[in-house]
Amino acid sequence: MCGIIGIVSKQPVAQVIYDGLLVLQHRGQDAAGMVICDNNKLHLRKDNGQVSDVFQTRHMVKLTGNMGIGHVRYPTAGCSSSAEAQPFYVNSPYGISLAHNGNLTNVEKLKADLYAEDLRHINTESDSEVLLNVLAHELHICASLKLEVDDIFKAVKSTHKRLEGAYAVVALITGKGILAFRDPCGIRPVVYGKRQTDSGVDYMVASESVALQTSGFDLVADLKPGEAIFIDKESNVHLRQCAENSRLSPCIFEHVYMARPDSVIDDIYVYKARLRMGVKLAQKILRERPDHDIDVVIPIPDTSRPSAMELAFHLGVKFREGFIKNRYIGRTFIMPGQVQRARSVRRKLNPIEIEFKGKNVLLVDDSIVRGTTSQQIIEMARDAGANKVYMASAAPAVRFPNVYGIDMPAVEELIAHNRSDQEVGELIGADWIIYQDLADLIAAVQKGNPKITEFDCSCFNGRYVTNTVSIEYLDKIKATRNDSAKNQSEAQLVAGMDLHNNA
Repeated sequence: MCGIIGIVSKQPVAQVIYDGLLVLQHRGQDAAGMVICDNNKLHLRKDNGQVSDVFQTRHMVKLTGNMGIGHVRYPTAGCSSSAEAQPFYVNSPYGISLAHNGNLTNVEKLKADLYAEDLRHINTESDSEVLLNVLAHELHICASLKLEVDDIFKAVKSTHKRLEGAYAVVALITGKGILAFRDPCGIRPVVYGKRQTDSGVDYMVASESVALQTSGFDLVADLKPGEAIFIDKESNVHLRQCAENSRLSPCIFEHVYMARPDSVIDDIYVYKARLRMGVKLAQKILRERPDHDIDVVIPIPDTSRPSAMELAFHLGVKFREGFIKNRYIGRTFIMPGQVQRARSVRRKLNPIEIEFKGKNVLLVDDSIVRGTTSQQIIEMARDAGANKVYMASAAPAVRFPNVYGIDMPAVEELIAHNRSDQEVGELIGADWIIYQDLADLIAAVQKGNPKITEFDCSCFNGRYVTNTVSIEYLDKIKATRNDSAKNQSEAQLVAGMDLHNNA
């Protein structure tokens, strides 16, 4: 998962992009970058690390200009090389910089076609660089020296025909404007908004509405599936549907975990959706365990808190904060390898013993993926004196990999794969475990926007909405996403850094 931003303004934009990336930091902590256009001159800064580490004052003062894009990244395949940091750039045609959230499922074919037919070289393992070169090639075919808006949308239409998978894209065409577009299924989110200033109207596109809100932009709309927006350097807005057979099938895991609770995605308030998840889960507990002996409901910070609050209310049970979170540890789900995740859990959370001692505790998490974090947290609860420890997941059991930009592990490393709920509970050390039903999750999210009739729920049911995911592709990502491969990649990266430092 990644976060993207693009801005066209009458004023310098570097600080606004920086502020926007800060509030999208939850979408990626591996790398950050931005490129700013000052007339026809580009200023680029990107590197591994979080936003506040990558952009120091000495960098910001050089990022001058009134138009730019930004990106925060976590690695879908576990690679943490700074060469993968975005935005990417190609100088022809016009000079295009691009940042991307999602994952292309036909990337190997695209690479082969780019080399054999388009005569383009790909220098990294990033599918974002592939996407940039596809767009650049299509724009080169249909455009002339004087770039017209119709040429841009024609290039996007041709790009859609070549791509498979999920993608929310923002691109800067040097000296021309900002382009953004969304895949034909609308799997990954992208919104746009505007603000009125003394100098004129500014426009921003971003992964989530919270990035607009914190900088004083009013949300205008989500991009529709297959829709493109081009904002020229004079802040004129052009919208065009560029994909055939588009349909809205957004990723439901955005509402479970990835998005900030203060965001609005496809007209659904994420916070409200999570509250409704808690209501549905409470109803299931009352159906299946009407004689439960739960004394207290405790969320595993932070994403599960809204669901846990509503669950406790509808059960008529006390809600308490039982864990204090170290704010300076990143989200463990999106850390590149299992070794790094395992080390961070006890550094990240510390129990308040008085809330556990002698009590039957229901821990609530947004989801359970590998189960190793849940196991350690249950051990912490028992060490703090809990009498019994139950576990509830606001999402259904994760049994299949996500191929659309969320770095879920190889299927064998998903704790619920080919296991019953009881077996999962025993493995993580819970006295019992309960998962949200998929129908209830869909109902909880869909209530915010009944017009959405389909969600991508592939990590729960194994049905991939693009209908282009083959067994061969799943086998390939299994080889790159398993933790042994990731740990090897991390070891190679560290070794490379040591050689560099000792040179």
